[in-house]
Amino acid sequence: MVLAFPTFSAGMLLSMSLIMAIGPQNAHVLRMGLQRQHLWLTVAVCVLADVALIGLGVLGLAQLGGLSDKMLGALVGAGVLFLGVYGWQAFQRFLKPQALAALNGDDSQARQAPTPVTQRQAILSALAFSWLNPHAWLDTAVLIGTASLAYGQGSTAFGLGAATGSLVWFLLLGVAAFWLGRRLNSLHLWRLLDGVVALMMWGTAGWLIASLF
Repeated sequence: MVLAFPTFSAGMLLSMSLIMAIGPQNAHVLRMGLQRQHLWLTVAVCVLADVALIGLGVLGLAQLGGLSDKMLGALVGAGVLFLGVYGWQAFQRFLKPQALAALNGDDSQARQAPTPVTQRQAILSALAFSWLNPHAWLDTAVLIGTASLAYGQGSTAFGLGAATGSLVWFLLLGVAAFWLGRRLNSLHLWRLLDGVVALMMWGTAGWLIASLF
């Protein structure tokens, strides 16, 4: 028990340090929060998806030496396709933002009317951003799983710490997205967010393609 807390803390800190970067998964959570559509459902699915990957890494992949080349190649291919399509959708929203009529012809007060998202769509989108993202597999399943081996019998505590880190991060991100969603919803903000998301998705897809050579 004396060693459990330091091991738990090490797993938690590693997990949070890996997912803090604003990647596709985090950008999706922010977007759902700004749209105020199924934010907490999205947060819950992202946490559960990360916990599943962490458990797979700590209990399985770490013992097997990581992903095979074929599995990694297939995962990268699926991730590139998904990120490319999502980036194109964000770019289309950037070019043709949907907005309500501006007051007195001034679009500074315009509000974007987000396309309604069903619960099923929200769940599938969150799972796609979590499980079709090769970075998520490499960071959570492979890296955290491999790091857990250094703690021997304490690998379970390390994995629990990593899972807790994911939970804490996504709860904080959800609160931030909810707070921003209540205060920032201008047309200009949405265009900026969609432009950044498109570049991020395409940049990540390009990096993944380059990593294959």
